[in-house]
This record gives sequence, structure tokens and C-alpha cells, in this order.
Amino acid sequence: MSDPKTETVPPGGIDYVAVEESAPFQELKRTQRGFVFPLAVAFLVWYFVYVLLSSFATDFMGTRVWGDVTVGLAFGLGQFVTTFAITMTYVAFANRKLDPKAEAIRDALEKQEPTS
Repeated sequence: MSDPKTETVPPGGIDYVAVEESAPFQELKRTQRGFVFPLAVAFLVWYFVYVLLSSFATDFMGTRVWGDVTVGLAFGLGQFVTTFAITMTYVAFANRKLDPKAEAIRDALEKQEPTS
């Protein structure tokens, strides 16, 4: 099998390996990962705290907050709220920071594409 980095680019084609290794694409990946990874870690910690409290702190999770609503129920519903909040935050971040960078890369590629 041949190494794709040493193969020649097809005539009139786009070298997508070079695009992936380009500074703008690397910056796009760095920006996306810099946002996603910390948020994912924070959510997983929050989720595992909920699971561990549910398993080992049953008295605390069973504490009534208001009427029949317990701490466990409030934390469980908080998982859904957190999921939606993270999704909305990511969409806003992507619209503001990622999409302009991705559009610039796409525009540059479209200029390289041969017209048929």
C-alpha cells in the first residue's frame, strides 16, 4: 500500500491531506477542541457525581426540597437542563467562532476546484 502523503494529487484535484495539514485547518481543529474537550470533561464529572451520589448518598438524594421533589429528582432533571444548555452554548460558539473559519477554508477550496 502506498503512502497517501507521497502520492501525487490528481490533475485538477485538491490535495485534501495538505488542506488538513494547513495552518487554517489546524487552527479550526484547535479552536473546536479547546471548547469541546473542557465542556465534555465538566459534563462527565457532573454526570458521574450524580450517579455516585445516587448510589452512595441515598439519604442526601432522598431529601425533600419542595413537596415530593427530592434532591435526586432535581439533580436528574438538571442533567437534561445541562445537556440542552451545553448544546445551545456549542451552537452559539460554532456560529460565532467555528463557522467563519470553516467558511474561509471552504471558499479557498472552492476556488481551487476545477470547473466542469
